[in-house]
Amino acid sequence: MATISLTLPDGNKRDVDAGTTPAQVAAGISSSLAKKAISATVNGAHWDMQWPITEDAAIAIHTMKDEPQANELIRHDLAHIMARAVQEIWPDVQVTIGPVIDNGWYYDFDRAEPFTPEDLGTIEKKMKEIINKRDAVTTEIWERTKAVQYYQERGEPYKVELIEAIPGDEPLRMYWHGDWQDLCRGPHLQHTGQVPADAFKLMSVAGAYWRGDSDRAMLQRIYGVAFTGKEKLKEYLHFLEEAEKRDHRKLGRAMDLYHMQEEAPGQVFWHPNGWTIYTELQDYMRRKQRAGGYVEVNTPQVVDRKLWEASGHWEKYQENMFIVEVDEDHAREKAVNALKPMNCPCHVQVYNQGLKSYRDLPLRMAEFGSCARYEPSGALHGIMRVRGFTQDDGHIFCTDEQITDETATFIEFLSKVYADLGFTDWTIKLSTRPEKRIGSDETWDQMEAALGDACKAAGHDFEILEGEGAFYGPKLEFTLTDAIGRTWQCGTLQVDSNVPERLGATYIGEDGNKHTPVMLHRATLGSFERFIGILIEEHAGKLPFWLAPRQVVVASIVSDADDFVHETVAALRAQGIRAEADTRNEKINYKVREHSVAKVPAILAVGMKEVENRTVSMRRLGSKQSQVVAMDQVVADLAVEATPPDQLAQS
Repeated sequence: MATISLTLPDGNKRDVDAGTTPAQVAAGISSSLAKKAISATVNGAHWDMQWPITEDAAIAIHTMKDEPQANELIRHDLAHIMARAVQEIWPDVQVTIGPVIDNGWYYDFDRAEPFTPEDLGTIEKKMKEIINKRDAVTTEIWERTKAVQYYQERGEPYKVELIEAIPGDEPLRMYWHGDWQDLCRGPHLQHTGQVPADAFKLMSVAGAYWRGDSDRAMLQRIYGVAFTGKEKLKEYLHFLEEAEKRDHRKLGRAMDLYHMQEEAPGQVFWHPNGWTIYTELQDYMRRKQRAGGYVEVNTPQVVDRKLWEASGHWEKYQENMFIVEVDEDHAREKAVNALKPMNCPCHVQVYNQGLKSYRDLPLRMAEFGSCARYEPSGALHGIMRVRGFTQDDGHIFCTDEQITDETATFIEFLSKVYADLGFTDWTIKLSTRPEKRIGSDETWDQMEAALGDACKAAGHDFEILEGEGAFYGPKLEFTLTDAIGRTWQCGTLQVDSNVPERLGATYIGEDGNKHTPVMLHRATLGSFERFIGILIEEHAGKLPFWLAPRQVVVASIVSDADDFVHETVAALRAQGIRAEADTRNEKINYKVREHSVAKVPAILAVGMKEVENRTVSMRRLGSKQSQVVAMDQVVADLAVEATPPDQLAQS
């Protein structure tokens, strides 16, 4: 029998017979490892303990301590165990597919009756019984005809269709969890007892069309989550509870910020409270951009298709654009326009007005540009994913030699903005050249090096995303981590010499000749809609005082205190504080509770004692304690707190 060489992680080599399995390798190392082993990595591929190794390879044996591999196997095995449990309880149910997803898995079933929440509990109980049986997990390679016949005889048409969709030369691997069998690539654990029985939970049921086709059967999809231990499951369920509390859609209603309706899908109706946040954030960004050397412009929302054709967007982005046809002067052909999905071609038009010299560069141009992009209705999500939005968009026109300095300057600008808004944990990712691209390798080398050097100059590490750049240039992505550990990709900087060249942008260089400028597409917040949603969820509605739409409510305890309530409100407003009076004939506890639900940062209660002493009883949002403070002092203190961070730094 042929011999192969296996290289272990420590560099040691073992000569074994070809066809040796990872299980045999683990047993050859130690009996304890053989018991703990769950899978292997063979030449970079995740490998089942039962699969034979037929050539020289690097091998690493995994145990439950190797979380990425352990989670994949646990979740994949649970998908099979759940499908087995469902068919043991309801034998007539047909199974389809059950892949691993983030934090868990799902499996789609064809069942006449809908699953109920009580059914999920029944299925969980049966799954734990299967786990406790410690049934062996085995695997075989089958011929296609044998597999088709097997599923036809058992009345499983979905499996037959899946087999027919697999390329003809691909082997068909079958897995058994005990007596229950499924078509699957693997890998899997060695027996059902390796699945932690206390570290999974079935979460929900949803409808799903077979193979995503709305013309096909509607199936029932059961979702589950799973981890390597019950503490990790507990942490994840707590995370979901926190995310639920912070959901910007619920808080948006509670705080009366905005609403959305079917007559304008994916577009926001801002209420006074929400629009206050929006304009305060926009005013802040406008001041920061002016201080950063940007000139602000405003460009049309409806633009003739000719510009989109010239820029290349019509060919590559048309399916995401809203088209507007206009019968201008009863012409034979209607004029075809589009709502702008981005601002860059219009900014080039502003740049092109008048001759530019190298002395005019860099030219930093900014716009709070209102854009429209078609998003499928199923992808819309509150104000996080919309069809109509406004970007804090900017384009820096510069020379090749200025790319590094301008990028480093932008990173510093962005870092200060994020810090002002409460985000200190963020990362940079550098997306490099894709396989299909324009420009020489030398040009790409220069652009990628310029972005990398800029990150280093700004004092930030970065992660490389190989091949993720646009066809015309590399880009930086800035990803925030919020209070509960979620990540949000917000800021971007993209190097582009393609669009300026296509649209005829030039400058006169030192040599007296015309050159094409580089355009750096950059955004700090991204869209205001999405970033406001992130802010709401980051702070669980308890926005920084300067951003809160209703900063102070002054509430009367008795009607005789109404005059002092209004006097206090007037004093606060005179200092630019957004203050309201609540003199309704309601108990003070009711008022405090109502305004707390609406996330008002400071509630000032006024009774006759406060009137006599010219004080207020101040309660901060989230605190159960009140503090009696002189009215004049409260006004002075809150005036400082209401000052935006960029202006506070200047005072």
